[in-house]
Amino acid sequence: MSEEDEMHGVRSGFATTNDGVRLHYLEAGSGPDMLLVPGWSQTAAQWRHQITDFARTHHVVAVDHRGHGGSDKPDHGYRVARLSTDLHQLIQHLDLTDIVWVAHSMGCALAWSYWDLFGGDRLARLVLFDEPAVLVRQPYWTDGLDEHLGALYGLGQIADVVAGLRDPCSDAETLSAKFLDAMWTPSAEEGDRQWVLAQNLLLPREYAGRLLLDNVMQDWRDVLTRITVPTLVMGGNDSVIPSAAARSVASAIPGATVRILHERASHFAFWENPTAFNREVRAFLDTPVDADGHLASARRRDSDAANPRETSANEA
Repeated sequence: MSEEDEMHGVRSGFATTNDGVRLHYLEAGSGPDMLLVPGWSQTAAQWRHQITDFARTHHVVAVDHRGHGGSDKPDHGYRVARLSTDLHQLIQHLDLTDIVWVAHSMGCALAWSYWDLFGGDRLARLVLFDEPAVLVRQPYWTDGLDEHLGALYGLGQIADVVAGLRDPCSDAETLSAKFLDAMWTPSAEEGDRQWVLAQNLLLPREYAGRLLLDNVMQDWRDVLTRITVPTLVMGGNDSVIPSAAARSVASAIPGATVRILHERASHFAFWENPTAFNREVRAFLDTPVDADGHLASARRRDSDAANPRETSANEA
């Protein structure tokens, strides 16, 4: 049974980029446009809990990046700028407007690249989950800057991972499994872990290595200050990405709101605890925007999604 068959009412489609690559996407619902953008090596099907929920109120599109999932797997284009260009072309193909862009991990970097290249064309709101503006620590930084930004990798550390993915003599599948293991909470079910690993391996490991290297070497701080649409930045208390990253990103984007999830709040919180994740996104979408494009009644900038009233929902 296909992933879309398991999600009632979800349709599958393809769009072709200007360099001839067919991008696969899942589509459901009607109403305002919402684009679900996966992270590195992730797939559209991993958004299933968001697709089925938000399709009740939105026209939801979830994309497989080139090389990922059901999309074509060319031998070129595994760069953040190319993937964000692919998304721009998909948006034009589907004629999406006033888009709510919901991003996970590298999907946030694609949003920042998109803003850099296309000035936020057709975007209405951003939801950015669990990605620092800078991933690799630099030796010349002042003390504490890496912790403030949530930059968690050393250059040598990430170089070893990239080499392991690209070396045809290495056990890239085992390396990928270990890399992903850190992204779950201990309570994650083994079946979920194995399914997500299988989804990740749909991207050939050589291409995964190329894309990972390009992604981690970016520094998006100069883009954040230029974002002008209402933005929700989310992090997870149990994530491999420090929650400081979400606070740092939100502090740089004018008017942004930050929410830190608790309870099964891993890097895959949108899968492990979709009730809490989706609730925060809906609350953000339900907050009206004033004439200047700012949230009319913004919640606390550094609020914490773990008060007693919310605990039962987080554990649902």
